[in-house]
Amino acid sequence: MIRVLIADDQPVVRQGFELFLAGHPDIEVVGHAISGRHAVQQVSALKPDVVLMDIRMPDGDGLTATREILSRNSTDGGSVSVLVVTTFDLDDYVFAALDSGASGFLLKDTDPDELADAVVTVAGGGAVLSPRLTPRLMSEFARRGAAATPPKSPAPQHDLSVREMEVVQLLAQGLGNSEIARSLHLEQSTIKTHISNICRKLDVNTRVHVVIWAYRNGLVSS
Repeated sequence: MIRVLIADDQPVVRQGFELFLAGHPDIEVVGHAISGRHAVQQVSALKPDVVLMDIRMPDGDGLTATREILSRNSTDGGSVSVLVVTTFDLDDYVFAALDSGASGFLLKDTDPDELADAVVTVAGGGAVLSPRLTPRLMSEFARRGAAATPPKSPAPQHDLSVREMEVVQLLAQGLGNSEIARSLHLEQSTIKTHISNICRKLDVNTRVHVVIWAYRNGLVSS
C-alpha cells in the first residue's frame, strides 16, 4: 500500500485530492498538512511514501519543506518522494523546485486517474511531469538561465546515443512515454529503458532533470 500525505493550506484541495485517491486499491491517504512546517512534521510522524506538496503555504513554503524533507530522507535512508502541485500560472518557487529533488510536478486540475497514476509512478521510483506543463516550464527555465549561459558554450560532453538524444528531444516537448513510443515506433518498455539509461549516463535522478540538462546545454530550444 502506498502511503500518501497531502500538504495544502486549502481544505477543499486536500479533501478533493483525498477523494480522487480514495478509489485506488493501492493508495492510502494517511494524513494532511496545512503548512510547510506541518508537512515536515507529518512526514516525520507518519512516514508516507509520497507527499503531494503545494508551493505557497503559510509557516514555511512548500519549496523549503521539500528541501528539508528530502534532506532528512537522504540522511535517514528513507524512501519518501515529493510531488509538487502547482497552478497553471507558474509561480517563481516552481523553477527553484526543479533543483530541490522533487520527483514530479502536477497541475492542480489534474484528473483523478492522472493523479493516482502519478502517485504510483513516483512511489515506484519514477518521475512525473505533466505534459501540459513541460513546454512552458522548460521555456521559462531556459529564459531565466540564458543570461548565465556563455554565448559560445562548448558542446557538452555526454555518452548519449543518437536514439537517446531523440528521446531527450521528445521529453523536452512534454511527451509521455506512450507518445514517445508512438513517435519513434518503439515499445513503451523500450522507452523506459532509454530514459533509465539517459539518467544514468547524465548522473541525474529524474526525467525532469534530463530536460533541464538539455536546455542548459543548448541541445533543445524553447
